[in-house]
Amino acid sequence: MKVYLDNAATTQMDKEVLKAMEPYFCDIYGNASSLHSFGQEASKAVENARQKIADFLNCDLQEIIFTSGATEANNIAIKGVINSKDHIITSTIEHPSVLETCQNLEKKGIEVSYIKPNSDGIIKVEDIEKKIKNNTKLISIMYANNEIGTIQNIKKIGELAKNKKIIFHTDAVQAINHLDVDVQKLNLDLLSLSGHKIYGPKGIGVLFVKKGTKINKIQHGGHHESNLRSGTLNVPAIVGLGKAVEMILITRDKNNINIKKMRDYALELIQKKIKNIKLNGDLEKRLPNNLNISFMNVEGEALLLGLDLAGIAISTGSACSSGSLEPSHVLMSIGLSHEQAHGSLRITFGKQNTQQEIEYMVEELIKLVEKYRNMAPKRFTQHL
Repeated sequence: MKVYLDNAATTQMDKEVLKAMEPYFCDIYGNASSLHSFGQEASKAVENARQKIADFLNCDLQEIIFTSGATEANNIAIKGVINSKDHIITSTIEHPSVLETCQNLEKKGIEVSYIKPNSDGIIKVEDIEKKIKNNTKLISIMYANNEIGTIQNIKKIGELAKNKKIIFHTDAVQAINHLDVDVQKLNLDLLSLSGHKIYGPKGIGVLFVKKGTKINKIQHGGHHESNLRSGTLNVPAIVGLGKAVEMILITRDKNNINIKKMRDYALELIQKKIKNIKLNGDLEKRLPNNLNISFMNVEGEALLLGLDLAGIAISTGSACSSGSLEPSHVLMSIGLSHEQAHGSLRITFGKQNTQQEIEYMVEELIKLVEKYRNMAPKRFTQHL
């Protein structure tokens, strides 16, 4: 049996999305910037997708900028608004595309304040407020965490930023499938999203830029996307992203209920059958598709490889940093020890998963945990 439980890393493209994209590979193949009929047909498809995404986010058509993905969108959002004497506030549990961008700006003299969450993975709005200075230009806090699934009070942070006249950006990649992302209600100036996390294609993303937000382009060579993001538009991917967003509005409530049932069933089985485990992050203020669990006296990587041999795909942390031997910066930020962090698994559910798959995954997990714990030297045995 093949079981895919790594939906925070990427989702399977929906067949309806692929169907919508297919004509734009070989039949309607013009450059969307060309003035002839081939180009204008492609341009019409791009603008149709842009309208779907604008409707989804409750913003104007002109506020949607297509990018190659959320990493590029995050880079534009942060580098595009920051000048030499500005101050940034972000958190210690952001995606690497935000953290490393901020760290790079620090090397150039930009001041950055990093907010640590509570042990439950939730950031206090008061902690953000305490860090605000006269030169604070940008607050960037992710909507929902990619490793532990915790959801931040973006609306309240947005109100704070608005009252202080500070630009507010959120990386909403993991939230799009499950949460309300009305940019007006959330008081957002900038928002990043990615296609392949919402059953859409890889290599396409969006940066929402609120009208009036001063932002500079960070690459040159053309005047595409309101002169903010140069490069020939990826028409098939844009069409696919528009379709994926359109489908969220139709299926989100039903999918959330079913996915949460699968998630809660898996947690119940794991807690019942495996001792010395720890759920990482708040269970209530959490995406319905996410479980992050530490298994004491077991290496998460060993469990990942063992599950993979059984046909089960999970993760030990963020897919973007899975090549690193360092413990997850997110888990370390919420107070886990190195051992707890290294023994963690991220299990993320999708709309395709079944109860049978969950039961199979837990059965294999039980075998592996028992096997590796029996192999561990007794002197290293620890309890949570």
